[in-house]
Amino acid sequence: MSADMSPIDKAKYAAARRAAEFVEDGMRVGLGTGSTAAWLVRRLGERVRDDGLKIHGVPTSTRTADLAREVGIEVITLEEARWLDLTIDGADEFDAELNLIKGGGGALLQEKIVASASDRMIVIADAAKAVETLGMFPLPVEVIRFGWTTTQKLIGNMLGGMDVAGREMSLRMEGEQPYITDEGNHILDLHLGRIGNAPQLAMALNQIAGVVENGLFIDICDLVVIGHIDGRVELCDINAGKV
Repeated sequence: MSADMSPIDKAKYAAARRAAEFVEDGMRVGLGTGSTAAWLVRRLGERVRDDGLKIHGVPTSTRTADLAREVGIEVITLEEARWLDLTIDGADEFDAELNLIKGGGGALLQEKIVASASDRMIVIADAAKAVETLGMFPLPVEVIRFGWTTTQKLIGNMLGGMDVAGREMSLRMEGEQPYITDEGNHILDLHLGRIGNAPQLAMALNQIAGVVENGLFIDICDLVVIGHIDGRVELCDINAGKV
C-alpha cells in the first residue's frame, strides 16, 4: 500500500485486500465496477502473478474488463461461465439489512445480472457508505433512450405514492452529452433523500415501461467488508446476523 494514498483510498484498499482472501483457486468470480472494485481487481492480479492463483473473471463493465486483462486475470463472459461462485463489488450505500444502492459508476445493469448469477455476493466499501436509511445517494435508474422523457414522467408520477423525501430527477451527463451505458441506455438519477420502503420502490420502478433496471440491490448481498482509514476491517455478515 502506497504512503501517497488518500485516507479514503487506504480504507478502500484495506477492504479490497481482505475481500480478495475469499477468492479461491478455480473460482469463477464476478468483478465489480468502480474505484473500490478496481482495488480488488488489482489485488487479485497480484495473487495471479505472485501466488499462481487461477481464476476466471466475469467483469461487469468494459472498464473492469480492460483492467482485469491488464493485471493478468483471465476474462470470460457470463455466458461462458453460466454461473459464478462469487461476485465482489462496491456499493454507493448499504443499510443494516445489507440492501444496497449501486450504479454510481454507471454499470448497475450488468452488476445486478452478475451478482444475481452468483452463489454469494460480497460488497467492499469504506465506512462512509454505511447508512441507517438508503436514499441520500442519488438512486440510478437505467432507461432506454427512446421516450426517456415519458419514462421520467411516469417515474415522477409513481414517486408521488412512495415513502420518499424528494422527487427530483436528473439525466446523467458525460460532459455536454447524456451518459450512455455499456448497453446503450441512459441513466436517470433520482434524488430521493430517504427511501422508506426500498423493496417496494425497486418493484414499482421495474414495472414502468422504459425502465431497464434500478440501482436498488435487495436481498442480494451476503457480506459487506468495511475498510477504515487506519487499515482496520469489519465484516458484516447478513447470514450470521452480526459484525
